[in-house]
Amino acid sequence: MHPELFEIPFLHITVKSYGTMMVIGFLVAVSLMRRMMKKAGQNPEWITNGALYALMAGVVSSRVFYVLHHSSQFEGNFFRVFAVWEGGLEFLGGVLGAVGFLLVYCWVKKLPYRLYFDVLAVGLMVGAGFGRIGCLLNGCCYGRPADVPWAIRFPYNSLAYQSQVYPDPARGRTEPRLKLPAEYFGWQDRQGGWIAATEANKYNAPLKPFDKLTDAQKRAVTQGDYRCLPVHPTQIYSSINLFAMAAMAYGLRRWLGQRMPGAAMSMTLMVYGVVRFCEEMLRDDNPFEYAWWMLYRGGTISQNISIYLFLVGGVLLFVFAIKPRILEKIYPSR
Repeated sequence: MHPELFEIPFLHITVKSYGTMMVIGFLVAVSLMRRMMKKAGQNPEWITNGALYALMAGVVSSRVFYVLHHSSQFEGNFFRVFAVWEGGLEFLGGVLGAVGFLLVYCWVKKLPYRLYFDVLAVGLMVGAGFGRIGCLLNGCCYGRPADVPWAIRFPYNSLAYQSQVYPDPARGRTEPRLKLPAEYFGWQDRQGGWIAATEANKYNAPLKPFDKLTDAQKRAVTQGDYRCLPVHPTQIYSSINLFAMAAMAYGLRRWLGQRMPGAAMSMTLMVYGVVRFCEEMLRDDNPFEYAWWMLYRGGTISQNISIYLFLVGGVLLFVFAIKPRILEKIYPSR
């Protein structure tokens, strides 16, 4: 876990690992999509411009989804909604925003959107694969405790650690997974001293900063009984799956691109829906929800969106690839 890669000298500005991996993923994805468009006889500048605007739309929509999903974090401090540098983006929200923008973009520019979306499927999966590496470095999107040989541990006071030492009613846990004594919780006074919590109110208090721990406490949370429980490296699982889906979309584009344009994007949505639904079973960060629009009540929002993505992908596969005449009657020039 390395949320900050380095600090720019003299300016005292830190370069965040998550943002860096997002930028790398975007550049790699755009380079690949430009090559694919050039081979398809299209102007690569159109996909570059579309991808850039889609990225901005995706960041906005992913932040909106996160704020709506975790609205309690922003109560009483509205301006924190705009503090994207502090973290808090939801990938599925970004996908929906980017796809929605590109639909409008292709419509306005009168572009062959089935071709563009097939190419986008490859770029989107590649970019997201790098983004998940950023999630690992940032410490978000963590997994459930596991005893598999490849399980990983996060440091003290990380998001994964906090999820283990506090109860989590949103995920049906009334007791913490890791029970810390009350002296690990409390508040700092104005002079920088530490006021320890009691057993009765410790879960209403923040964790003690690492530099305020005693030497014995530091050993306990790094090597002893109070260190973070090993968890599934769900960020790595997701990254591997996303790169595999990018390869699948690329292969489908080359195999079916001329005969069945739109098939690559449609199949990618369906496969991603299944994979993400299963990944959520191994994650330990998203709350269980019971909203009216959910098909799988008691699951996470991401699981329910995944179901809808699968269904949308199935409909698009039928309209784009299996029965394209339906689309041609509506949009004969596309």
